[in-house]
Amino acid sequence: MTVDRSVANAAATDVHDFQHLLRDLAPQVLGAVARRHASHGVGDFGLAEDAVQDAMIAAATQWPVAGIPDNPRGWLYSVAIRRLTDYLRAEIARRRREEVAASAVWADWAFVPAVDATPPPEEDDSLTLLFMCCHESLTPASAIALTLRAVGGLTTLEIARAFMVPEATMAQRISRAKQTIKASGAAFELPDGAARGPRIDHVLHVLYLLFSEGYASSGGPDLLRNDLSGEAIRLARLLHCLLPADLEVNGLLALLLLTDARRAARTGPHGELIPLDEQDRSRWDQAQITEGLAIIAATFGQSPPGRYQL
Repeated sequence: MTVDRSVANAAATDVHDFQHLLRDLAPQVLGAVARRHASHGVGDFGLAEDAVQDAMIAAATQWPVAGIPDNPRGWLYSVAIRRLTDYLRAEIARRRREEVAASAVWADWAFVPAVDATPPPEEDDSLTLLFMCCHESLTPASAIALTLRAVGGLTTLEIARAFMVPEATMAQRISRAKQTIKASGAAFELPDGAARGPRIDHVLHVLYLLFSEGYASSGGPDLLRNDLSGEAIRLARLLHCLLPADLEVNGLLALLLLTDARRAARTGPHGELIPLDEQDRSRWDQAQITEGLAIIAATFGQSPPGRYQL
């Protein structure tokens, strides 16, 4: 039996695009669900992530058959809210059965989101989610792993490879990180200057690692993962808008832009790696180079340079 290669290649492309869409939407939906969850007085980041993962599984099952909905972000959000609602109601019922004295929060059913929850407004909670995952109660390794999972959308296996530890070890580390954030009572909100300070190093580090995984993937068939490197640059831009005077934020954004400028020339027609000295430099992104050089020129020399500026 022969297979039409054009059809097979189109199907593979559709699957690839579909996976990229889910990866791009995951942190946006998680941020919206976590914000909605927190606004009702129950701030369990782990529950929000579990609900979003259930929604992603539902999408992976239904969308290839029924087609991608007109508003995929709203669809995922609504399904995740339903999953969260089901869990919370089951938890309330369990606690009542055990006749445990419920707290005021758990006794009030008003906080449970409606099953027919409307899609959230197009707010970008990416930075809020990023800073929450980099909470100061976490160790640097745990903060980085959790952020790569929640914000970057990397699988536990991919993160384990990056840290060179077994997948089971990484799964436990991420689970403990979620529990630590829950125990800390951290609010789902962008921290102010005083609360932001201790987290900046973690935030910069995780953006650097997220970009690195996209620049040279640790697993999978592709050398480059432009969705990851692109998301790291997008988040670095948002961070730069928030902290335009921070020299290391400037340094990181410039580093990512200058490095990513070579992307088009790094691989050949069959995905093979092209060494730097053999690259066609006319394919380098001159706009990114100009932007990166301008950022670093404006900040370099203002104080002893940090590692990202260097």
